[in-house]
Amino acid sequence: MMRNGLMACLLATGMLYINCTGSGTAYEYKTGTDWPVYGGNKAGNRYSPLTQITPDNVGQLEVAWMFDAAETPEPGKEPRALQIQTQPIVVRGVLYGTTPGLKLFAVDAATGELRWKFDPPEKRIHVNRGVVYWERGDDRRILYTVGPNLYAVDADRGVLVEGFGTGGAVSLYQGLDDGLDREVSGLNINATSPGVIYKDVLVMGSSVSEDGNAAPGYVRGFDVVTGKLLWVFHTVPHPGEVGYDTWPADAYQRIGGVNSWPGMVVDELRGTVYFGTGSPASDFYGGDRPGANLFSNSIVALDAETGKLKWYYQTIRHDLWDRDIPSQPNLVTVRHNGKLVDAVAQATKDGLVYVLDRDSGEPLFPVEERPVPTVGLPGEQAYPTQKFPLKPAPFAHQVFTEDDITDISPESHAYIRERYLKYRTDHKYTPPSVEGTILFGYSGGAEWGGNATDPEGILYVNSNNDPWLLQMVDTATLSAQTAKLSEGHALYAVNCASCHGADRQGNGLEFPSLRGIGSKLSTAQLKALITAGTGRMPSFGHLPEGDRERIVDYLLNPDAARPRTGGGRRVESGEPATEERQPFGFKPLYVKKVWERLTDQDGYPGVKPPWGTLNAIDLNTGEYVWRVPLGEYPELTAKGVPITGTENYGGPVVTASGLIFIAGTRDERIRAFDKKTGKVLWEYQLPAGGFATPITYEVDGRQYVVIAAGGARGAKLGGNYIAFALK
Repeated sequence: MMRNGLMACLLATGMLYINCTGSGTAYEYKTGTDWPVYGGNKAGNRYSPLTQITPDNVGQLEVAWMFDAAETPEPGKEPRALQIQTQPIVVRGVLYGTTPGLKLFAVDAATGELRWKFDPPEKRIHVNRGVVYWERGDDRRILYTVGPNLYAVDADRGVLVEGFGTGGAVSLYQGLDDGLDREVSGLNINATSPGVIYKDVLVMGSSVSEDGNAAPGYVRGFDVVTGKLLWVFHTVPHPGEVGYDTWPADAYQRIGGVNSWPGMVVDELRGTVYFGTGSPASDFYGGDRPGANLFSNSIVALDAETGKLKWYYQTIRHDLWDRDIPSQPNLVTVRHNGKLVDAVAQATKDGLVYVLDRDSGEPLFPVEERPVPTVGLPGEQAYPTQKFPLKPAPFAHQVFTEDDITDISPESHAYIRERYLKYRTDHKYTPPSVEGTILFGYSGGAEWGGNATDPEGILYVNSNNDPWLLQMVDTATLSAQTAKLSEGHALYAVNCASCHGADRQGNGLEFPSLRGIGSKLSTAQLKALITAGTGRMPSFGHLPEGDRERIVDYLLNPDAARPRTGGGRRVESGEPATEERQPFGFKPLYVKKVWERLTDQDGYPGVKPPWGTLNAIDLNTGEYVWRVPLGEYPELTAKGVPITGTENYGGPVVTASGLIFIAGTRDERIRAFDKKTGKVLWEYQLPAGGFATPITYEVDGRQYVVIAAGGARGAKLGGNYIAFALK
């Protein structure tokens, strides 16, 4: 154990070289000089041993260079993505990242000067959060995904590696139909987060839809040299596999989701890959899938070379609240009961931290099994018990009570209280209902930006306290309501209104207003957006083209949409696509009718501040070191409201000199905190929101900090990668 503990400490500090390939001539580097892996190192710790920038001199940081990655689409062409969420990597003094339009680029990490840009043949507009570097000898590659394609690009020249897959690309549909008699091609799939490499195996997760048409969320291993599919791990188990009895017998033939979308980590000494999984399809109703539903909402350890299961730990059984595991795990070494223990720390959407033994998956701190409410929608079979970790204490709200109603003004309090009294809020595991519930845990707690840990075993996690309203409706009632509407309006009501609202108003953040969308996007751009999806919006490519056109017609001309003609019939999930093969998926009996943030009359969160926090948790003891607000609404501060914190996306980086760098806030700033106290030591107003995780590295003896300021999330767009260094 001591040897393993020492190895994990070295991996955590970044002082041990990381072998990119596991075979052949590997590039040996220190994560202090480079930032060669998503998350900083393969342990995902977002830690740097660099010490040039310190608490004493951080105030002297200035902009060293800016790279403009923004791209304005040509008239009539596909729209750009709404933001950059990329945490770039740096290898050998070259920074690799992606543009809002998913072009891959390489720039000089010391100057920001462009070296090359790769324009993928596949045009999609989902977000990308990182890329993968691999090399053997003179063969150096960047691997990243655009839509359903995994590309291998020459890291020196920016051209496709012809020997990888077919002409440099591998389809992410590979292996999804493994053991199925249903059709999966055409279902929405991409990978917003990069995979990880062990030896010559690239392990990949994926992003899929969250409705009844969700693709299987299988985790797969590919040969990094040839692109060949090596293994498939069925996250919805097949007959004879562990967990098969936690689902209906035919679940693997129709139920998707259960995907690993936020990124993975790998312990090279153990040959083990660790990751978290999401909820099953469809969100919020599980009458189609009674049982605990392994391996949903689980922390999973696989043999990285073969894909064989080592252990799992399920955090939520039969998820009805979309509480995916939202971030990379952190591989840490902690002192527990007087001994060094290699562990996996996983933060969750509902504000919990699980600290598990890295070899067995057993919790290091007590976890209670408690009964929870089970009365839900007709046909629902909510699971009767759930897990409650006793340490560390939650870092985000668990239940919305009357005492939690916002107090920033009497008007705001009265407005929220009136809404509060209309919904159920009695338990964090109250099943969804047609009456409606208020819940936490959708937009964090923890989120996809990931968390940082240092060699002392301190976890730094940013968090949101964000209540949401959820109200369900049965599909029969919805169909009766939409029968009175024009075809385009009906299609919008079924496919779009649960997020953007029946009035097309959205919420100004994840779900933008679609009113007047014709002044922002052309007909061709809107069609491309609906077909490809973007951000949290899934692709609707599964709908027939005629139905997509009717939705576009309605959005552009809501008062003059086409009347019903009887045409444009679409194939429903479960209806035969051909005589031979049915489409994968199903039609849920209940879907969301209302799914929106609970905000006051001015758009501020309906809960008492702080609304966003940065937390330091000692994983050795399970106790908090400190907790501070993260972000500010200057207009509220000017009125005398104490700093509230804001919603935040993107994670922290911690350095050996004692600093935490983090952006991600709605006030569009990047900050440096003292890691010992949580005090803000430096901040900079970005040109647009930095909804990404920063990196830090060194070139020619100079330390840099870089953030992607891509903007959006209801605010202005951006497109710059910005580097800071000491004057």
